[in-house]
Amino acid sequence: MKQYKYPQFSEWKSLCERPLQNQKNLESQVKQVFSEVEKNGDKALKFYTEKFDGVVLDDFKVSESEILEAKKLVSDELKSAIKMASENIRKFHSSQAEEKKIIETIEGVFCWRESRAIENIGIYIPGGTAPLFSTVLMLGIPANIAGCQNIALCSPPDINGKINPAILFTANLIGIKNIFKIGGSQAIGGLTFGTETIPKVDKIFGPGNQYVTFAKQLALNYNVAIDIPAGPSEVLVIADETSVPEFVASDLLSQAEHGTDSQVILLSNSEKNIDGINIEIEKQLAELPRKEIAKIALQNSKSILLSSIDEAIEFSNYYAPEHLILAIEDAESFTSQITNAGSVFLGNYSPESAGDYASGTNHTLPTNGFAKNCSGVSLDSFVKKITFQNITKTGIKNLGKTIELMAEAEELIAHKNAVSIRLKSLENDN
Repeated sequence: MKQYKYPQFSEWKSLCERPLQNQKNLESQVKQVFSEVEKNGDKALKFYTEKFDGVVLDDFKVSESEILEAKKLVSDELKSAIKMASENIRKFHSSQAEEKKIIETIEGVFCWRESRAIENIGIYIPGGTAPLFSTVLMLGIPANIAGCQNIALCSPPDINGKINPAILFTANLIGIKNIFKIGGSQAIGGLTFGTETIPKVDKIFGPGNQYVTFAKQLALNYNVAIDIPAGPSEVLVIADETSVPEFVASDLLSQAEHGTDSQVILLSNSEKNIDGINIEIEKQLAELPRKEIAKIALQNSKSILLSSIDEAIEFSNYYAPEHLILAIEDAESFTSQITNAGSVFLGNYSPESAGDYASGTNHTLPTNGFAKNCSGVSLDSFVKKITFQNITKTGIKNLGKTIELMAEAEELIAHKNAVSIRLKSLENDN
């Protein structure tokens, strides 16, 4: 990790820059995939699955026999862990349901809002070296709670044409039936346009590599919504002298191992503390199976010595991290100062990986500074909010003159007439 001491505010912008991704030919390649999928449907999906995943598939849909096989391959211990995480995630997201509240804004004018599920959603689950079956829980459970009617899950096949068994077990556990062996930008294209096999959806969720991320952004051009702008994983840890260096090092490495383009930031008001954490990072790094990935990520990462915890929180708000850990004394007393973060972890015993897997909060969070204007995925991500109003005769009498004056001032006379006609009708009735 690169080390910085007491940087001036003028240096913060450069310190908050994320690693640049190599996007050479990215845009043209993804647009070509989309064009082919739109024109040729399943034929294009088969072509790109062979080209990018090295496997020829005749049928993309996962069969019942494949799900039964997957159940046998997942250990009982892992099944129990997934079920416990599922219960916690369901409990937390169920609490987010909004009750209908009818508000009488003026006598006789009643307004309220109701939620309606997005009917057709697509979930993308990465496979490869880190098959994110936990993301199946994070996206599938709130979709079920919201009442989404049609859920399509896409995940890339391995060289044998199989999806990771833990992904299949988890999807089956929470009731997702339409599972497809398709990955990359071609999967996003399939969900965007619909093919003979893959259903067209209204909103796409889930993380992925830079091709998947760009494909999701491209889907917006075709009236398909996406969850949040996504990028490489990141964590920022604020640590004081009460933090445990061993704990902090493990939290930093837990994000560094995600990918070579991940970034971790350490902020502290103690140089001694930073030194101790860096020693722990080196010790733990040597034991990690994914240490080569983490090493590269650490080259893009920084430890920064600041004058106080208050200044560290100010820096964190400027950076707007996906994950923020406050490994400081009386961490909860600082929560009101936090304005920009995807998810926050308080104290020495709240590791970021708890939120990744099983505490109950969602791990699909804004990265790359988007925590300044975006929230993480929640129950609200799977619903639309529709407003209603019911205006009585008394209500239109009380509100009518206000509407007439405003409509006339905007020179929208038909708007005014829609009220005036009703008011005149009520006068005639009297």
